[in-house]
Amino acid sequence: MLIAVVLLVVAVLMSLPWWLPRRVVALRERVFARINGDEGVPVPGELVGVERFRELYAHPAANGRSKGAALSDLFWYWLAPGPEMHQEHLEPGERYDAVARTTRALLAVPKGEVEELARRCAVRGVAGVRGLVRLRDLMMPVWAEFAYELVFAERCPREARDLIAANADDVVTSLKCTGLRHMGRRDRLTRYLLPRLDRVRVPLPGGLTSLEQAYYLQGAFFNTAVVQLSEAMAHLLLVLAQHPGEQERARTSDDRHFDRVINETLRLYPLFGIAHRITSGDIALDEHTTIPAGSVLCFNYPEFHRTGFADPGRFDPARFDPGRCDRPAKELNHVPFGVAANRPCPAWRLAPIAMRAVAREVLGRYVLDSSVTHTRSLPSRGPCLLTPRGAAHRPRLALAYLRVRDRWEDVWRGLVQLVLGTYMVWDAHRKRLCERHFAEAASNPPDASDAEDRYAHPGHQPGARRSL
Repeated sequence: MLIAVVLLVVAVLMSLPWWLPRRVVALRERVFARINGDEGVPVPGELVGVERFRELYAHPAANGRSKGAALSDLFWYWLAPGPEMHQEHLEPGERYDAVARTTRALLAVPKGEVEELARRCAVRGVAGVRGLVRLRDLMMPVWAEFAYELVFAERCPREARDLIAANADDVVTSLKCTGLRHMGRRDRLTRYLLPRLDRVRVPLPGGLTSLEQAYYLQGAFFNTAVVQLSEAMAHLLLVLAQHPGEQERARTSDDRHFDRVINETLRLYPLFGIAHRITSGDIALDEHTTIPAGSVLCFNYPEFHRTGFADPGRFDPARFDPGRCDRPAKELNHVPFGVAANRPCPAWRLAPIAMRAVAREVLGRYVLDSSVTHTRSLPSRGPCLLTPRGAAHRPRLALAYLRVRDRWEDVWRGLVQLVLGTYMVWDAHRKRLCERHFAEAASNPPDASDAEDRYAHPGHQPGARRSL
């Protein structure tokens, strides 16, 4: 009897990696939904089909960003400090327009300069690395240097790189619910940026305090840009590691094919799960159905990217080959950088160019192999084996170890995400950063007489634009 009980316990324990992670994910979703309430109109969903995804996303009334959505409290919590100055969370208006112009000016870099900057940063970041790595961790210092040099047009000091990478890692770790926020790491970067605002290579937005300007840079370039580029590169390199034939073809292919590889990667693993917008007016769907003002539209990128493709879970860059595609690329259900009419990612042109340059540098130096589970959220940070080209390539044992380790890590990681994620959702709901910000703004509107003092940026006179 005792032997039977022991064998049963052992069997249950050994089976955990095959069933527990899925159960934990389902439980997390129920907990999050319970805490956040029933807010949100899913798109696509019962009310709005996939065929109207772009139309609704581009609607002029689907332009609210933070005010009035409980989801915003959670995103502001994760993106703090300064979420009220994060470009993606600013409401439409003069302040958003000024910030967006500055971002476009910083990103308006010739293709050749982008490629050379990305290549230099990649060389410094990956030279000498070998063995088992976490791809997101490997890429984060590369993109920290890239973002710094894009903003300041000077070589990134080691101190700045470490501060930016620590800040970005803390943001993405809390977003994945694999760790709690460490605001000290984030505040150290803010303090580093404040005395350096006059060295930014284009004029920063006027009408902002120095602290607001620092928060803008930190949110747009040293949070979002570093996190998203690191995530995108981890997905790209991991998918190539798991498709050796495509890896070799990408290494030697022209830019057009490499762009198809990037497009297919971002179709399978979009960087956004759900993007929410708050309606500023009624949106009539038909003569009987209207989405009222103040509704929260939740645009589901993964669902949209899966619809309209044969065998959507398969990695196939040929989907974007004009010779094999039955529709123009712009008509495919594929919006990795958003919709042009409604706040598209401002790096839509620069990001693929830079990603391609970094990927070519990595593939030129290493053979990549991985056997881990590849999911859109990538909480594992992308475990991968890097073997220098020309060295003995015998990955079988390493891949077997990686497969087993990854499955067991999923068990522990899922439990951590359940506990920490539940706590952070509760804490964000308690702090109500977004709700309180707009409530305070409504109760204390600035007087015209003190507007200049309130939004002065003392001592900041940016110099002429500098080249990279």
